[in-house]
Amino acid sequence: MKFTAMPLWLVLLGLLAGSAYAQPSPTPRESGVNPVDIAATITAEDLRRHLTILAADEMEGRETGQPGQKRAAAYLADYFQQLGLPAIGAERGYFQPISFVTEGWETIELSLNGEKVRHLWEFYSYPDRNRHQPEFATDEVLFLGYGIDSERYNDYDRVDVTGKTLLILTGEPRDEAGNSLVTGEPVLSEWSLDGTKKLAAAKRHGAELVIFIDAEFKSNVGVARQAILDTRLRMGQADDGQDERVNSIYLSPEVARKILGKKSYQQVVKSRRKLVRSGKLKPVTVPVAIRLRQEKSVNQLQGENVLGFVEGSDPRLKDEVLVVTAHYDHIGMRGEDIFNGADDNGSGTSTILELAEAFTLAKQRGQGPRRSVLFMLVSGEEKGLLGSAYYVNHPIFPLEQTIANINVDMVGRVDDRHAGNPDYIYVIGSDRLSTDLHRINEAANERYVGLELDYTYNATSDPNRYYYRSDHYNFAERGIPAIFFFNGTHADYHRATDTVDKINFEKMAKIGRLVFHTAWELANRDERIQVDVIAKP
Repeated sequence: MKFTAMPLWLVLLGLLAGSAYAQPSPTPRESGVNPVDIAATITAEDLRRHLTILAADEMEGRETGQPGQKRAAAYLADYFQQLGLPAIGAERGYFQPISFVTEGWETIELSLNGEKVRHLWEFYSYPDRNRHQPEFATDEVLFLGYGIDSERYNDYDRVDVTGKTLLILTGEPRDEAGNSLVTGEPVLSEWSLDGTKKLAAAKRHGAELVIFIDAEFKSNVGVARQAILDTRLRMGQADDGQDERVNSIYLSPEVARKILGKKSYQQVVKSRRKLVRSGKLKPVTVPVAIRLRQEKSVNQLQGENVLGFVEGSDPRLKDEVLVVTAHYDHIGMRGEDIFNGADDNGSGTSTILELAEAFTLAKQRGQGPRRSVLFMLVSGEEKGLLGSAYYVNHPIFPLEQTIANINVDMVGRVDDRHAGNPDYIYVIGSDRLSTDLHRINEAANERYVGLELDYTYNATSDPNRYYYRSDHYNFAERGIPAIFFFNGTHADYHRATDTVDKINFEKMAKIGRLVFHTAWELANRDERIQVDVIAKP
């Protein structure tokens, strides 16, 4: 994908700084590198220059798939190009494209025996599990027990459901001793835990619509409401799996009882009781007039991870890769308000640009890192860590050759806990998989920087669960040691007031130097760090 953004940057820089476009600092070529000298090139002034552009109003809050995110991606790619880094992305560019889609209900209407039923009150239906279906009507349903098709227990045995509407129960059947008929034990099977298995079975057997009687409707409808009204993106194309879906709705038991009527409902209850006693289902056909409209709105978006690659200098080690990440997206605009996201996460993004420059300078001086380093600015973090999730599912370099991930997310502010003492950083995840990684970061800090390393949010009991909430987690979940640098939240978090004038650039520079020294050691030590810790929950 090509972008045309340079005239904008020239105008912006003329307005904001009156200086030349953000070029790497000129340095003479030398043999040998002192990492302290290289780390010293990470300066408050350079960080300010990058962040002033990334968090400018012209970026419109950098929301994934929107024009502001495209402008930010163009700036990042152009900077990597100016550093002389190779284009390793799609079509010899600096991007790893990602397709995102959102699906919601444009119209969702249900009537049973001529009586309207309220969505998210008396029934619910997930748009991402259904096909677009403007009109559906039937005059009968087939009660088919639990809708399970397994080796030990099968509701579909010798039953033709082609083109029919199925009425099934959530969960799975148990015998009078409390054992599941599917597992033969008290423990439940996946048929209870994963509702999509029942939909897949119905599709295989040719059913047209599945109506679930949700025994836990009162609690489940709240979860469904949040998921259905959520605007988060998912990865993929708008038509992914459309032909594999059978449409479905979930009814409360009260509504099911009402629409079936006393006689039909008693037939269903009798069939269920017989199933418990004998382990065999007797399907029941029930007359009921159903009219259903499920019209979806689908929005397809394109995002990009931006890739800056510094190849290792040691032929024995260069196939091993350290991945350094920060997300550059934010939450965009709300009306006229622009959510600039200076700290979240323009600060981390600017830090990664400075790190990429520092490693490039080392290489220019004749002693680049022994292992390769991928500096990756990811998109879609605010939508659910999607950019990093896409990378670990479609890696540029094999995950088994990825030695570690360093993630930088919000490093430009001071939280209330450390008011008056900006020289700190929260360190999260460093000891979750590798004691080597933890020791390396502590040693780098003690020798070179001297920040207070705060492990408050690394505790497994941390109620904020920050370990699971930034892009490093997708690497850690794959068994790759990961460390996350974070300054904590503040009153401007996810607000339009998260602006450049509130950033502490001196603090950012110190954190950037710590990240550099940790990354430098990981990339240059003789032995790859070891995974020697059993993952904590």
